[in-house]
Amino acid sequence: MSDHKSKLNIQNVIPDGLKGVMNVDSLVEAFLHTFQPLEAADVFHVLVDARTTARYCECHIPARKLVPLSTTDVPLDPDEQPEYRANREIVTSHTAFERMQQDAKQRRSFSNLVTEFTTEYDQDHPLKIIGGQHRYQAIKEAFEEGVDEYHGVKVYFGLDSDQRLDVQLISNTVIAVSADLYDRMQETVRGPELRDWCQKVGLLAPGQDFADKRQRGAPITVRNARTFIINYYAGIEASHLDFSKTDTTPVVAKSGEQDKQWEATRSRKPSIWKDVKLEKAGTEFSALMNAQRAAFKGTKGNVDSQEKVMNYAVLSAWAYVAGLLSGNEKRLQRHYELKLEKGKDPLNAAALAKGRHKTDSENYRGLGYRTDAKERGRFVELFNIQAEKGDGITTPLINVAIAKYHAKQATLDVEKAEKAGA
Repeated sequence: MSDHKSKLNIQNVIPDGLKGVMNVDSLVEAFLHTFQPLEAADVFHVLVDARTTARYCECHIPARKLVPLSTTDVPLDPDEQPEYRANREIVTSHTAFERMQQDAKQRRSFSNLVTEFTTEYDQDHPLKIIGGQHRYQAIKEAFEEGVDEYHGVKVYFGLDSDQRLDVQLISNTVIAVSADLYDRMQETVRGPELRDWCQKVGLLAPGQDFADKRQRGAPITVRNARTFIINYYAGIEASHLDFSKTDTTPVVAKSGEQDKQWEATRSRKPSIWKDVKLEKAGTEFSALMNAQRAAFKGTKGNVDSQEKVMNYAVLSAWAYVAGLLSGNEKRLQRHYELKLEKGKDPLNAAALAKGRHKTDSENYRGLGYRTDAKERGRFVELFNIQAEKGDGITTPLINVAIAKYHAKQATLDVEKAEKAGA
C-alpha cells in the first residue's frame, strides 16, 4: 500500500499498482469542513475499493450535522434521469422499522449508513443516503425530538454511474433488495428507453417509474416490460413456421440477474424503440389492461380477475400472439379488439377459472392462476384461436385451446423421441 498525504491531514490509502484512482482531495476537504466528523481532528484516511476504484471513508457524524444536510431522495443517474430514484420505498409499517424508531429515540448510535458526498445537485443536502434510509429516517425523527448522537457513516466521493450502481446494489443487498428493484436499477443505468417506451404506450403513467416490487395494482415492473417485448419478437420469428408443429410456448424474462434473452433481443433489434408495430401492440395491451381493471372496479373479492391481464402467462402469450399475427392485419385486429368485449371483462375470468384438462392436479384453480410453461402455452392457443373469428373468449373456446395445446405437445414429444432414437 502507498500513502499520499494532502492538507487537512487527509491520507489517501491506495493499493500499490492500482491505476485509474480519482483524486478526490477537494471533495474530502469540503466534506470535512461541512460535517466535521469525529475523525477530522486526526489523520483522516480515504480508501479505495480496488474492484471499482471508488473512493470512500468511514467516520462518525453527529445527528445535528447529518439530518439537515442529508437526503434520501437520490437519483441513480442525476445527469440524464434525475427524476427517477434507485432506492426502495421506505416501509414505515414494518415492525423492524418501528423498533429502529424506538431505539433511535432511546439514544442508540447507528452504523452502516452508506452515502455519497456530492454538490453536483441539491447543494442544500450534499450528503446523499444510498443505503440505510430506514435508519436515517429513524435518526431524523429522533433528532426532531432532541436526540443528537453520533452515527457511523460510510462516505463515497466522486462516483461515476457504474460505481454508483455498484454501491446501490451492495448497500441494498443488506436489506434483501428485491429482484425487481435490481432490474430497475440496471435499466436506469442503461438509459431511459424502456421506461420511456412504457410511458408512451400507457403501461406506465407519464413520469412514473417501474415498481421496485411486483404487487397487484402497482405500476408494472421491468420484468413485465421485458417479458412483453421478448415474446412479441419471438412471435414474429415463429410466424413463418407451421404453428401446429411449432413449440409456441412463451418465456418469462429473468429477474434479479442478467437476462441473456433480453440482451439478445435488444442486440438483434437495434431500432426497437422506433418499431411502430411494437408500439401499437404495447398501446393495445395497455388498453386491454385498463378494460379488464375497469370491468371489476369497485367490486370486492375480484382482485385476481381485475389483475388477470398482468398474470405472466396472459401477458407473455398475448404479446407472443401479437407478434405471431403481425403480418395478418385482419386476425391481428381481432386480437386487439378483445378489449371491446361487450361490456364483460375481456378475458372472461369466470370461464377461465373453469378451464382445466384431465391431467391437471386437484388443486389446479383454472386457467390464468399459474404462470408455468403449460399455462403460457395454453394461452397462446387460446388467443390464437380467438383471433380467427373474434367472438371473444368463451368456455368452448377455452376447452378447444387446452385440447389443442396438449395435442401439439404430444406431437412434439413424439418428434423429440424419434430424433433421440434415430
